[in-house]
Amino acid sequence: MPQTLEQWLAHAERLHPKAIDLTLDRVRAVAARMALRLSCPVFTVAGTNGKGSTCALLEAMLTHAGYRVGTYTSPHLVHYEERCRLRGEMADAHTLAAAFARVEAARGGAPLTYFEFGTLAALDVFAHAALDAVILEVGLGGRLDAVNVIDADCAIITSIALDHTELLGGTREAIGREKAGILRPGKPAIVSDPAPPRSVIDHAQAIGADLRLIGRDFHYEGDRQQWAWRGRERRYAGLAHPALRGANQLANASGALAALEALHARLPVTAQAVRLGLATVELPGRFQIVPGQPALVLDVAHNPHAAAALALNLDAMGFYPATHAVFGAMGDKDYPAILARMDALIDHWYFTGLPTPRAASGAQLQAAWQAATRRKDADAQVFASPLQALAAAAAAATPMDRIIVFGSFYTVGGVLAQGAPRLTAGRPSPAVH
Repeated sequence: MPQTLEQWLAHAERLHPKAIDLTLDRVRAVAARMALRLSCPVFTVAGTNGKGSTCALLEAMLTHAGYRVGTYTSPHLVHYEERCRLRGEMADAHTLAAAFARVEAARGGAPLTYFEFGTLAALDVFAHAALDAVILEVGLGGRLDAVNVIDADCAIITSIALDHTELLGGTREAIGREKAGILRPGKPAIVSDPAPPRSVIDHAQAIGADLRLIGRDFHYEGDRQQWAWRGRERRYAGLAHPALRGANQLANASGALAALEALHARLPVTAQAVRLGLATVELPGRFQIVPGQPALVLDVAHNPHAAAALALNLDAMGFYPATHAVFGAMGDKDYPAILARMDALIDHWYFTGLPTPRAASGAQLQAAWQAATRRKDADAQVFASPLQALAAAAAAATPMDRIIVFGSFYTVGGVLAQGAPRLTAGRPSPAVH
């Protein structure tokens, strides 16, 4: 039997012939044998982009309200333990290894995927942790995702865009139907996408969910200094912008506030806790700006919709003489569309391979860029790893330039493995030493 978390993760990777198996019967059967029950309110968050930010905002505000919160997210950037947080801290490896052993004891030969095994382990940790609230981030889709074995007391759907189309469908309507699968009859259904697919609204109405739409049931407005929010019963004025940077964070924060309003009777949250949560929330790799010369921006924008948001956020940063980009992506992503969104902004590309068979090679990414770029003055190189690519970018950049590291979680995680690097122009990143 495996003993350490590392051994359990290696064991989980070997159990199923496919990395993704969108069925719930196997997971439900194991969860039933484990008698998994969460005795506190559960928030489940689905969406194409904005899920991680919404989870982090909820966790921060609930924690500042004094609640003991468990949060499950995926994927991780550097350490697997990032996926399972207890009371604001990563669960320790020993706790997770013990939970993996309990999943294995109940598995009965069921071929669980790596994600399913880890999800059941996280739920087991939460079930034994005496928590006041649990936040679950959907891994992929919603209806058939492993977290959906737990009934949400409040479901949140963030933005919906085309991603994982080979699994979820090739239209926003089809993808919306999959994400709406986390909704439950009679329970709040928060939708922070300003133009949700009709399939989401129809499903919510069909099952009798308490549908709450941004722009109808809750609203936000603001300027560069502050913003305001109002819902069905509560309102906040003079709010500071969330500590998470980016143009979409007000929509994410609005969805989180609507969820807290919906469960206010069970989890009352003061205005002070809201303000402290907004001011202190942290989430690495989401338009994360690391000060230095040059400035470093880290963003896990790995689909065209997220790349468009990243491009807007980069535009808002102001003028830089040159922008260098380290980019790595999975082979099943629409990376030509991502490159097209970013083409006008990037002067120097550093394409990188990633340590997973699913990844596109640096050469493939470079070929896609060369086939589509309209820039005659831009250039590109290929590297074996994100750290090597970042080192080359740091060596080539001037103090007034900026470097963007974006794409897959493996890309951003690859440069964060030894902590957030502080750059000095003309020299490789200290993270490579």
